[in-house]
Amino acid sequence: MKHFFLFLLSFAFVTTGFAQSKKSDILLLGTFHFHNPGSDVVKVKTFDVMTPKVQAELENITQKISVFHPDKIFVEWAWDEQKQLDALYSAYLNGNFEQHVTTTYPKAQHNFLLKSEIIQLAFRAGKKTKLTRIHALDYRNVSLPFDSVMNAMKAANQTALMQKVQDATSELETSQNKKIEKFTLTQLLLDTNTKEELAFNKSLYIDILNRAGKTDNFAGAFLVSEWYRRNLYMYSLVQKNMTAPDSKALVLVGSGHAAMMKEFIESDQQFRLKELKDVLK
Repeated sequence: MKHFFLFLLSFAFVTTGFAQSKKSDILLLGTFHFHNPGSDVVKVKTFDVMTPKVQAELENITQKISVFHPDKIFVEWAWDEQKQLDALYSAYLNGNFEQHVTTTYPKAQHNFLLKSEIIQLAFRAGKKTKLTRIHALDYRNVSLPFDSVMNAMKAANQTALMQKVQDATSELETSQNKKIEKFTLTQLLLDTNTKEELAFNKSLYIDILNRAGKTDNFAGAFLVSEWYRRNLYMYSLVQKNMTAPDSKALVLVGSGHAAMMKEFIESDQQFRLKELKDVLK
C-alpha cells in the first residue's frame, strides 16, 4: 500500500509538470566579477568597467535587457541581507547612491559597491525596466575545502589528477587574461555564456574534483556536493520568488553559478532558458 501511494504521488508530480503549459523565461547571465579582489583560485586581470567606452556598452546592454523586460532580477547578494540590498537600490533609484555608500559602508567596500556587476548591470537594468526591487539569492553557509581536496589527492598519489587541476587552472587564467586584453565587455559576456564555456566550468567539478581521494575518502565529492547545494539553494529562491503573473526574470550570477543553474533551468518544467545572445542581438 505504501509503495502504491508513493507511485501515485510521483505520477501526480509528473503529470502536473507536463500540464504546465505557460513557461516563464529565465535570462541567465553568467559573468566574471567586475570588481576583482583576486580571491578566486583562478587569478585573472582586472577589467576596468568605469571607462567611458565600457560605460557606454553597459548602457546598451542594459537597454536591451530592459526591452526583454524582466519582471524580477536576481543577483549574487546574500539572501539574508535583502534589507541592505533594498537600501542600496533605493539610493540608486533616488540618485544618491555614492553618498549612501560612502556614509553607510567602510571605505574598503566602496570600490566593490561602485564597480560590482550588481550595481553596474542589475541596478542599471532594473531602473530602466522600472522595477522597485532587486532580489538577493546568494547562499553562503557551505564548506568548500579546496585545500583538503588537494591533500586527499596527494595522500592517494593522484599525481595525474593534481596535474590536471594545475593545467585547468593555468588554461583558465591564460585564456581569460587574453580575452580581457582583446575583448569588449559585450564580447566577454557573450563568450562566458556559450554552452561550451558553461559546460567546461561545470566539468571542473565533475571530471576532476569529484575523483579526489582514496576509495574511503570523499573530500572531493563533499566539495562538489556543497557546491551543488549552494547553487540549489540559490535556485530555490528563484523558484519561490517567481510567482504569478511573473513571466520573465534575469538571473545575474558568476559564471560558475551559471554553469549549474543552466542545468537546473533546463530540468524545470516551469521555466524556459533565454539565451543572452538572443537578447543582445
